[in-house]
Amino acid sequence: MLGQTGVGPASRLAYENTVCHATGSAQVCRMTPIPVANMSNWKFSRTQGTKADESFVAIMKTADTRQSDPDFAGLIIRCAPKGKVEVLVALIRPFPPRSHPQVTLASAGFSQSFEATMAAAGAAVLLPEEAGVLASGKWQSTPSLTVTVKETTSEIKGIVALNGLREAYGTLLASCS
Repeated sequence: MLGQTGVGPASRLAYENTVCHATGSAQVCRMTPIPVANMSNWKFSRTQGTKADESFVAIMKTADTRQSDPDFAGLIIRCAPKGKVEVLVALIRPFPPRSHPQVTLASAGFSQSFEATMAAAGAAVLLPEEAGVLASGKWQSTPSLTVTVKETTSEIKGIVALNGLREAYGTLLASCS
């Protein structure tokens, strides 16, 4: 559910998906507003888990479609268990679920490669913990990130603008349970 309130762009608020849980005989639903003025098109998402009190929180940014392959969707940064943060690369064309693609992340002044694993039925590439560390620091002052995902004979490239990541990351951390 998405809504807005307030007057003028600085006071606009977006509402994340409603989270409901049973309390006694009643169902309690909570809709928490999040500021969107400085998140620069990072989308905030909360999805309900299989348990009544379980939810998953993430921020997502779509690819620059003018400079990316059609099979590259964007970047997902989500809360993980034990206070960690996970980084995933979202793809349109999935890779085999058991593959371990090589992912190279590059920007002005740095390039780093990782062996990744597949998540979400092969449509998302889960990067190792080190990528979460980059998202919490170095990427917050980086204008864009070039991502290359190689799996056997297939390669998918994309560019994601990182403007607004600092604010979006702060919102993500504040929402992690």
